[in-house]
Amino acid sequence: MRVMKWSMIALAVSASTSQFAMASSQEESKGFFEDQSLNVLSRALYMNRDFKQHGAPQSYREESGLGVRAMYESGFTQGTVGVGVDAFAFGTVRFDGGTGRAGNGLFAQDSDGNLEDTQSKAGGAVKFRLSDTVLKYGNQIVASPVFSTDDSRLLPEVATGTLITSKEIKGLELTAGRFTSLSGQTGMGRDTVNGTGLKSANIAGATYQFTDNFVAGVAASDIEDHYKKKYINLNYTLPINEDQSLNFDFNGYDTKGEGQELSGEADNRIWSLAAAYSLGAHKFTVAHQRATGDAGYKYGADGNGTIFLANSIQYSDFNNEDERSWQARYDLNMKTYGVPGLSFMTRYVRGDNITTATEEGKERELDFETKYVLQSGPAKDLSFRVRTAFYRSNTALSGGDNNDTRLIIEYPLSIL
Repeated sequence: MRVMKWSMIALAVSASTSQFAMASSQEESKGFFEDQSLNVLSRALYMNRDFKQHGAPQSYREESGLGVRAMYESGFTQGTVGVGVDAFAFGTVRFDGGTGRAGNGLFAQDSDGNLEDTQSKAGGAVKFRLSDTVLKYGNQIVASPVFSTDDSRLLPEVATGTLITSKEIKGLELTAGRFTSLSGQTGMGRDTVNGTGLKSANIAGATYQFTDNFVAGVAASDIEDHYKKKYINLNYTLPINEDQSLNFDFNGYDTKGEGQELSGEADNRIWSLAAAYSLGAHKFTVAHQRATGDAGYKYGADGNGTIFLANSIQYSDFNNEDERSWQARYDLNMKTYGVPGLSFMTRYVRGDNITTATEEGKERELDFETKYVLQSGPAKDLSFRVRTAFYRSNTALSGGDNNDTRLIIEYPLSIL
């Protein structure tokens, strides 16, 4: 993987010697306040999970609430080195969900085990820019394939550390960072995720846009006392005509245990390949995913969004030890039929060959999703989304059956 990474960078450099921009991002800076922005996102979420387990201590979970996040980003001061700040303020309000129905990860619990009615947190980061390279230190939302904060509930996870992003060569993006804290989606302080504990995470990555239709990336991480990961992505789009195209997307991870292996045995290799055919308003996708090694693919200490694989879907990730899974998916954009903003999606994934202590594990999941985004008017960009998943597994897997339903209403507002 290291040879491939540096070969890619060398190719990018040799192919881009004449592609430097006439002016860097820092040279075009208008100023700290002139380039500032303030955006507020409100998200209301209703979520229930029916585990279909009669006689179990808890077979049903149901919660609902509102999360509001304000994100401020300053511009950079003018000069050779620009300086700026990013800041955020998050808050949640619980609408419903008693202690007996808790567990979906929307709200934290107090010292007595009761769900919090309201929560809030704030943070920020300082940033510096030289030419087209940005260094940021502080609280951050991160989206690296080897360290990614999750945003699947009311509020996102937040990482604390340093991240450098460089775009000095056209088409090439380099990243490197070190993080020492990870706050969960219900965590209002510098706490840990899933009790695994993040001591430190060192990450690096490179992405290069070879052509308009082909992009490739590599990344690596060292999560202290948990595991080390290497990652590769290849994405190619083949245009057929104005209304048709084929897309191929390959993702792969190689994980090895590190230090005390606090996440358990982590020796794993997992990859997925998805092929999507777009025809006007329709898109048909098939995907295959396969894991090998002495354990399933693990993530969490490096963020609960760190699984860039085709068959990581609404409920299951299909990432168990030795698992093989297949997906069939269909998307429909109703804009072509005179209803812009309305879309539908359905997919089915089936996995087998799972190594367990008893017998071969098998699982399957069927998802449906509908989303509508208002296109104009005072509430422009207000969206409504319904997500439903039906998950089933055999007795070899401990998760059991589950029906997962979510109603999500989002309203983004740009203030500055």
